[in-house]
Amino acid sequence: MQVLYFAWLRQKVGLSEEAVSPPEEVRTVAALTDWLAARSPGHAAAFAERASIRCAVNQDFATPETPVGPGDEVAFFPPVTGG
Repeated sequence: MQVLYFAWLRQKVGLSEEAVSPPEEVRTVAALTDWLAARSPGHAAAFAERASIRCAVNQDFATPETPVGPGDEVAFFPPVTGG
């Protein structure tokens, strides 16, 4: 699974992307977020305010209940506004 981080999430994690292999029980965006938050202090800081984070799975907007699996691309980013 490829995880991408944008804006302040990238700054806190210290990476723009990483390849991860979460345990088999990580099957949703919410479970992936929990698992990622436990990986390092930077990850914990990035995911501390989850209400301020948006997610996309394979370039489609996702909710915490959206399924994830091996081979998926999961992107985390702050809310964006258009103008």
